[in-house]
Amino acid sequence: MVKITDVARHAGVSPSTVSYALSGKRPISEETRQRVELSIQELGYRPHAGARALASSRTNVLALVIPLRTGIHVPVAMQFAVSVVTAARRHDHDVLLLTQEEGEAGLRRVADTAAVDALIVMDVQLGDPRLPLLRLLGLPSVLIGFPSESAGLTCIDLDFKAAGELCVERLAALGHRVIALVGSPPEVYVRRTAFAQRVVQGFTVAADRGGLSSSVHPCEASPAAARVVAEQLLCEHPALTGVVVHNEAILQPLIDAFEQLGLRVPGDLSITAICPDDVAENLSVPVTSVAVPSTEVGIQAVDLLMRKLNSTGHVPEATLLPPRLTERASTVARAAT
Repeated sequence: MVKITDVARHAGVSPSTVSYALSGKRPISEETRQRVELSIQELGYRPHAGARALASSRTNVLALVIPLRTGIHVPVAMQFAVSVVTAARRHDHDVLLLTQEEGEAGLRRVADTAAVDALIVMDVQLGDPRLPLLRLLGLPSVLIGFPSESAGLTCIDLDFKAAGELCVERLAALGHRVIALVGSPPEVYVRRTAFAQRVVQGFTVAADRGGLSSSVHPCEASPAAARVVAEQLLCEHPALTGVVVHNEAILQPLIDAFEQLGLRVPGDLSITAICPDDVAENLSVPVTSVAVPSTEVGIQAVDLLMRKLNSTGHVPEATLLPPRLTERASTVARAAT
């Protein structure tokens, strides 16, 4: 095993100089630093993680706060988690997953034990009770999601309001005049989860702007609930020809329910969705959708956090990723009547 003394001998410097080059605790010349880094690369030296943390007073661990509350679609949440973990490893950091619904207590526990260097917080609510504590903690943080009051915080997410608008605009452009949003489970709206609320805002704004008849229907994530919503929609809105779905778990059950009730997709009913591309592509009828860019969001969230942690480069308070709609087989122009 290569030791720090081997690196020092190879670079022609003292072991303490190698230590300073690794930790940055004392200034050394650029030429010396480059010589030490070259020796490290040539010899394949990897400093012990505990020694690195001790030298820098850092743990090289990030916390991902991702409470798996009821109504959350776990497969999509895990896509974000995998993206964050992968991006963190590129920065030589590990990730501690906090999946319990502990709220402020969980944040305080992690901060008090000095177990992590920084935080990425998910499942953000419009009036999130964790925000006052986040503003007070001495830990850098990034939120995946936008609360109502985001001043002084660093937030990133898909622009879900624009995504809702884009889905409606596509249906309107195809001539659909009576549309509905089949949304997340009711408890997601009760908690005022930010991304779900913003989809409703965008859907409603775009429908009103276009003079469309519209309605919003929360839906539990089960085939039985999808069937109930489909029946309710056809009973209350017999002229319905367009649906926006923001609930990944019920996309296929909803398509099945409409077809069992005599409506073909897309012949009688056009459907757009906000969901990951792999979900939209692998349904019985591939669905026109706005992608949920979990990989891009995770990478950028970690990059923002590392910039804050290392005090390098400008860190914007708000990063909204523009929606991207991909046309697939579930949407067609409304037949003339």
